[in-house]
Amino acid sequence: MEFYRSHVLVCHGTGCTSSDSPGIKKRLEEVIAQKGLEKEVQVVMTGCFGLCAMGPVVIVYPEGSFYSRVTVDDVDEIVEEHLLKGRIVKRLLYKEAVEEDETIKSLEKVEFYRKQKRVALRNCGVINPENIEEYIALDGYMALGKVLTEMQPIDVVNTIKESGLRGRGGAGFPTGVKWSFAMGGEGQKYVLCNADEGDPGAFMDRSVLEGDPYCLIEAMTICGYATGATEGYIYVRAEYPVAVDRLQKAIAACNEKGFLGKNIFNSGFDFNIQIRLGAGAFVCGEETALMTSIEGNRGEPRPRPPFPAVKGLFGKPTTENNVETFANVPQIILNGAEWFSGMGTEKAKGTKVFALGGKINNTGLVEIPMGVTLREIVEEIGGGIPGGKKFKAAQTGGPSGGCIPAKYLDTPMDYDNLIAIGTMVGSGGLIVMDEDTCMVDIAKFFLEFTVDESCGKCTPCRIGTKRLYEILEKITNGEGTLEDLDKLEELSTYIKENSLCGLGQSAPNPVLSTYKHFKDEYIAHVVEKRCPAGVCKSLLSYEIIADKCKGCTACARVCPVGAISGSPKNVHVIDKSKCIKCGACMARCKFGAIIKK
Repeated sequence: MEFYRSHVLVCHGTGCTSSDSPGIKKRLEEVIAQKGLEKEVQVVMTGCFGLCAMGPVVIVYPEGSFYSRVTVDDVDEIVEEHLLKGRIVKRLLYKEAVEEDETIKSLEKVEFYRKQKRVALRNCGVINPENIEEYIALDGYMALGKVLTEMQPIDVVNTIKESGLRGRGGAGFPTGVKWSFAMGGEGQKYVLCNADEGDPGAFMDRSVLEGDPYCLIEAMTICGYATGATEGYIYVRAEYPVAVDRLQKAIAACNEKGFLGKNIFNSGFDFNIQIRLGAGAFVCGEETALMTSIEGNRGEPRPRPPFPAVKGLFGKPTTENNVETFANVPQIILNGAEWFSGMGTEKAKGTKVFALGGKINNTGLVEIPMGVTLREIVEEIGGGIPGGKKFKAAQTGGPSGGCIPAKYLDTPMDYDNLIAIGTMVGSGGLIVMDEDTCMVDIAKFFLEFTVDESCGKCTPCRIGTKRLYEILEKITNGEGTLEDLDKLEELSTYIKENSLCGLGQSAPNPVLSTYKHFKDEYIAHVVEKRCPAGVCKSLLSYEIIADKCKGCTACARVCPVGAISGSPKNVHVIDKSKCIKCGACMARCKFGAIIKK
C-alpha cells in the first residue's frame, strides 16, 4: 500500500467535465511528475461535490483547500505554491470556505453544506468511482456481506420497511412494502433500476451513477437476495455517457471480485446485472413503459393490474426502484432502520437529494433531511437569488409537479406537505424563479415538453395536452379569452382523470398550480393583453421616455431592423410596427430611457 502526504481531488462529474476537469487532472499529473512529487502527491478523479456553480472544483487534502472555478492555466501555480511550497493559493479559494482569519473552514461549516446530510451522496466527491478498492475502504460491500451471512430475506425486507424508506422517484411508495410484494414463489424474478432521469433540470441520479456506481450495484444485489431475483437491469438514458461508462467499469470490477455472478460470498446466491440504454423517451421513466422498452418494444405504459410485482419484465415478478432509492439501502442495512428513521419527519424518513437550479446563486446538488423548509434551501443553502431579485416561485417535481409561491416559502419539503399545496417532491428537480418570470410562460414551457414526450397511446394525453398547449399559446399571444381560462381548468381535470399513466395524469399539474397561485397573471394576459413579467413577446412593447432620452443615438445604432428614428441630441422614437422586440435598444441605453411595457 502506498501512502501520500497530499491528495488532490478533481471533480469529474458531467458539469465539471464539460469545463475541462479531465484537462486539469492531466496537467496536474504532468506538473507533479516534472516537480518530482509523484510519490508524495496523488491526484484522484471523483464524482460531483455538489456545488456545481463553482466548478471545476479541486480540493487538496489534508488542508481541505477548496479551489473553485479552476482552469488548466491555474494548475502550475497550485503545484508550485501549494504542493511544493505549502502556500495556499488564496485567489482560487472558494470564498465561503475561508474563515475571517484566512484559515480553511471544514466543508461542514460552509453554508452550502452546513444543513446537508449526505447519505445517497455520501461517496460522491470522496472516492474515485472507477476504483472499487476505494469503495471497499469506506465500508463498501459490508452491507451485502451482512445480508448474505447474517440475515434471511424477510429480515432484509422488514429492515427496509422499519426504516420508513419511500421511493425517491416521484410517487413516494414505501420501498419495503414494494419489495415484499415480490417475495415468495419460485421461478425467474427481476430487479430493475430506473435511471431514466428525464425531468428538465434534474441530475440527481446521474450524479450518483457518476460518483458512486458501486452503491447502486450493491443495493440491487441486496434487493435481489431479499426478493428472490437472480437478474438485474439498469435502464439508463444514453445521453449519460459518463454514467454509462462508469457503470460498465463498475459491473466488470464487481464480476472480477466475485461481488456479482455465481455463489456470491459463498452463500449460494447468484445475481447478475446488465445495462440497457434508453433513447431519451420521458415516458420510459414510468415503470411499465420502461419494462416494455427493455423487452425490445416501443416504450409505452401498460394498464395495471397486473402489477409488476406479479407480472413485470418478460411477464415475471419484478421489483423496480430508482437510483436514489437504492443508494440509501446499504447504509440502512449497516446502520439500522432506527438510524435512518431518525432523520426526516414522521411520515417522510431520511434524506432527499434535490437538483437546485434556475434563478439561484448556488446551483448544484443538495441532500437534506426531509422536512427542511424551502426558505432554508433557497436563502441559506442556495445562497439567495442573483441581483437582489425577489423570490417568486419554485417548481418541484418537473413537468409532473407544480409551483410553490412565495407565501409557502416556510413549507417543509416532504411528500405530504408538498401535495397539500398542489405540487410534489417528484424525483427532486427544484427550479427557482424570480420576479422576472412569467408563470403562464412557465406552464407553457413544461406542457410543451409533455406534449413532445407523450407516447400517444391514450387519447386524453395525446390529444388533450395538445389542446391545452394551444390554449396557453393563445393566451401568451394576447388572443386568449375568459372562456379559455374556464377551458383550461375543465380540460386539465379531464386529462388528469382519464390518462393511462402517470405522465398524462400529471401533465396538467404545472397549469393547475400556476393558475391557482397566479391567477392574476392569467387574467392580465387575457383581459389587459399584458404580460406583468415582460416575458411574452406578443404582449410587449418598448417605449422611449422623452425626459430621459439624451439623443445619443446608441439605441438606433443597435436596432437590427431600423425601428428607431431621431437625430443626435434629440428625443428618439420607436416605430412599433417595425419593432421585433429583441430588447437590444434597452440593453444598450445607458440612461434608462427605454422601458418595457
